Amino acid sequence: MILAIDIGNTNIVIGCIDGEKVCFVERASTNLAKTELEYVVEFRTLFELYHIGMEEITGSIISSVVPPLNNIIKTGLEKMFHQAPMVVGPGLKTGLNILMDNPAQLGSDLVVNAVAGLHYYGAPIIMIDMGTATTISVVDKKKNYIGGMILPGVKVSLDSLVNRTSQLPRISLEPPKKVIGRNTIDCMKSGIVMGQAACLDGMVERIYDELGYEAPVVATGGLAGSIVPYCKKNIICDNELTLKGLGLIYHKNIEI
Repeated sequence: MILAIDIGNTNIVIGCIDGEKVCFVERASTNLAKTELEYVVEFRTLFELYHIGMEEITGSIISSVVPPLNNIIKTGLEKMFHQAPMVVGPGLKTGLNILMDNPAQLGSDLVVNAVAGLHYYGAPIIMIDMGTATTISVVDKKKNYIGGMILPGVKVSLDSLVNRTSQLPRISLEPPKKVIGRNTIDCMKSGIVMGQAACLDGMVERIYDELGYEAPVVATGGLAGSIVPYCKKNIICDNELTLKGLGLIYHKNIEI
């Protein structure tokens, strides 16, 4: 069993993987002020919650888009398991053929999602990751990662709307009763939830046009479950996609 950690700008996704089975998926707030000891306590608490013994963990792997946290969490894992975790980055075998202008600029989370998407859903594949930013990645029929898009995330859009308008209140991220709202809160809910869903539908349609063919669409990330059910396109929600990808990359490299 391995510990897989995906460090994002808003949340850290944590899970244990036994073979190809994800034993659990949990999210903790990303906090640059925490020490390595505080993260160790957090991880150990999760193990206790899911009745997983420390001796059951044979290795660990990290992907991160928050460089200041890398060494903190890496050192914490070394203290826990007495071995360094793998870190997704240059030099690590992924099996992904990246056709970008500068492949080194591709975020490790997008690499991990693409590895999992190819393995579990095949090519071509479109992957949507809904976190602080909403990212869309495209793998073509020939299994090449050809690029994607970066959009403002759902909560980033909502926070910006509220912070820049004096009369709009803070609202919870839940769907409206109808698309056409009849009060301020319902209008905001419709704009955020239905507007984001329509945006994803439109982006997928444009990707199809550019590719010249359709492809399965898979969504992951903490906010996918709030938006994807209101899309008109058939989009699969896979909350474990990133952790699955980390597990695949770990095993690709441990077997070298």
